[in-house]
Amino acid sequence: MNSATEDFIKQWLLKANEDLLVINRLTEYEIIATSSVCFHCQQAVEKFLKAFLIANEVEIKKTHNIEYLLSECADFDRDFADIDPKELSEFGVDARYPGDMFIPDNDETLEYINLAFEIKELVEIKINKIHKIK
Repeated sequence: MNSATEDFIKQWLLKANEDLLVINRLTEYEIIATSSVCFHCQQAVEKFLKAFLIANEVEIKKTHNIEYLLSECADFDRDFADIDPKELSEFGVDARYPGDMFIPDNDETLEYINLAFEIKELVEIKINKIHKIK
């Protein structure tokens, strides 16, 4: 892998981790703005999965669909096939606007937070096995 690709992967990981920082701030004392927390969960997961695909030399498509990204990742590593994203994709766009939006409760929000951090750990381990990115 060339240094430009490695830098690009690092940028995706940095942006994903920024979303996790926002999640931590929004839940520091109690869970507030659950749909916003879930939006950042979706964004973090999307970016982590795209970083994994880039590390595997896949040209990523513009999509917010977590199920699709997991399927693409599973083509390289079966550990991604067992992940249940629940309704996380719905928070990529729909949760940002009024209308038919879904407001998750605290328990659902915690599930998405845990999912985001689990995917972070999985992706970082898998990328480091491939490329030793620091």
